[in-house]
Amino acid sequence: MPHDTPLISTIVGGLVLAFIFGALAHRLRMPPLIGYLIAGVLVGPHTPGYVADQSLAPELAEIGVILLMFGVGLHFSLKDLMSVRGIALPGAIAQIAFATLLGWGLGALMGWPTGGSLVFGLALSVASTVVLLKALQERRLVETERGRIAVGWLIVEDLAMVLALVLIPAAAGIGGEGHAPAEPLSAGLNRLFDLDLGIGGMIAMTLVKVALFVALMLVFGRKLIPWMMHRIAHTGSRELFRLGVLAIALGVAFGAAKLFGVSLALGAFFAGMVLAESELSHRAAQESLPLRDAFAVLFFVSVGMLFDPNILIDRPLPIIATIFIIVIGKSVAALLIVLAFKKPLATALTISASLGQIGEFSFILAALGVDLGLLPEEGRDLILAGAIISIILNPLLFFLCDRLRPLLEGARREESPAEPAVAAAAETVPTEDDDEVHPSGLHGHAIVVGYGRVGKIVGQNLKSAGTPFLVVEDSDKRVGELKAQGIEAFLGNAAATEMLDLANLPAARSIAIAIPNAFEACRIAEQARSANPSILIVARAHSDAEVEALKQYGADTVIMGEREIALGMVDRLAQVHHESVAYEDSAYEDSHGPDTIIATDDPPPERE
Repeated sequence: MPHDTPLISTIVGGLVLAFIFGALAHRLRMPPLIGYLIAGVLVGPHTPGYVADQSLAPELAEIGVILLMFGVGLHFSLKDLMSVRGIALPGAIAQIAFATLLGWGLGALMGWPTGGSLVFGLALSVASTVVLLKALQERRLVETERGRIAVGWLIVEDLAMVLALVLIPAAAGIGGEGHAPAEPLSAGLNRLFDLDLGIGGMIAMTLVKVALFVALMLVFGRKLIPWMMHRIAHTGSRELFRLGVLAIALGVAFGAAKLFGVSLALGAFFAGMVLAESELSHRAAQESLPLRDAFAVLFFVSVGMLFDPNILIDRPLPIIATIFIIVIGKSVAALLIVLAFKKPLATALTISASLGQIGEFSFILAALGVDLGLLPEEGRDLILAGAIISIILNPLLFFLCDRLRPLLEGARREESPAEPAVAAAAETVPTEDDDEVHPSGLHGHAIVVGYGRVGKIVGQNLKSAGTPFLVVEDSDKRVGELKAQGIEAFLGNAAATEMLDLANLPAARSIAIAIPNAFEACRIAEQARSANPSILIVARAHSDAEVEALKQYGADTVIMGEREIALGMVDRLAQVHHESVAYEDSAYEDSHGPDTIIATDDPPPERE
């Protein structure tokens, strides 16, 4: 075996350092993304010590981009977008235009060409999907109106950047800037018919090919891809299903780039969006998540490798101006735009704080601009520095918005005093500002954690028995269905302390932990026992070790699905053969008494 293994050393070095600094960032209550970027800086050529392979890192990063965009497509919801289209669509477009104008002005002041300045402005105009969604989830705002507007705003930004990724290469030759490759179709027409379509023709041909690709995906892909995934799911092989998800993401992206000349990111996005219409989309997202996370980490590490820390010393004023555009310019623009649409101040502040950072698309646009010769390397370094600093400042921005909200609301009330009767009514009647998720008012209730195949059976039994209960579930689709049925449900991970607080755990009588993840189940059981020592905790397991672990963490009863299946088969066999079939296992005598009603045919975690 050769000792020179640059691929392995690059992956190992990147992941190990990303883990160390990501954990440190999390410990300091900052997004782990900061740690990943710092890890990349440390293994980059601009810092002493180990230097990762500079040619392999971009290719690994490209896989990260593909999987990242595939994940964005999987969570793309046309329904959610349409519900807030009246503000998200014009608001996002106006904010992108304003931020791009500011970035273009800064680039022009530094003497950059027009194309590079516009790419710089576009890179500063789009927020990070990862950071924005994490901030909303931590503050339990995803389900609120302001959360839906922020997510819809983000979707419009993502779609605008996907279109920009297509148009920038085609327009790279405007004014003689850049060195974009010729568009193959227009170049072929030029050779055959001596017809020079110019830059307009290049853009038109690019849009035609994109339209053809989109049409094929929407007409044939939305039928073929879900059909393929359903056929694979029916094999019962989790390995094949996971492989099928990855093959679709990577295969469609690569085919779109080679056959239609569109970006890998666009192909992956449409693959995810088409698969999102399938009932298996949630499972596909779960199966691809580990690999998506791993390669996304490598993507951020590779981005950090490009950053030259010396720019912090050499160019402090441009960095300050870049941070001002990202954190102040974008946020103020979003605040004014939302207020112009007569939305509450709380909504405006939340959206402005959410958008006060940049991330994944900014990195992609920066790399594309440098590759095409449009953006100078200094611009890429400014974008990277702006991303790192703005993400660090984003929690502080939310904190400031929370502190400023009472002051601004007081000022607005003083400027437009209401009649006494109206003011009194406003104090007692909930307004549109009051859209936070409030803790449950149930007492003596049951809590069902997870509403999959197992949790659904538990919930149906509780509902039939007239037992008050609520559900904690991390699938927005299932939460929406539960609320439509009049069942109280909270969206989020029950392992988070705030989610159990929302479920009013101290007042509950029981909790059924119906999720298959034993690690999270142990954490939930521990928190439940700590918050309510008298609560009944029922959990599920797939192995002897999981049963023992759950009991150690406070579970009263642990049901192992395979055991319940075996007991049911034994009972049925005994009826046929008219004899008692022994099934001994004293270790679980207290785990399946006569009152046990929960049984599942779920396979173990590695095969579920």
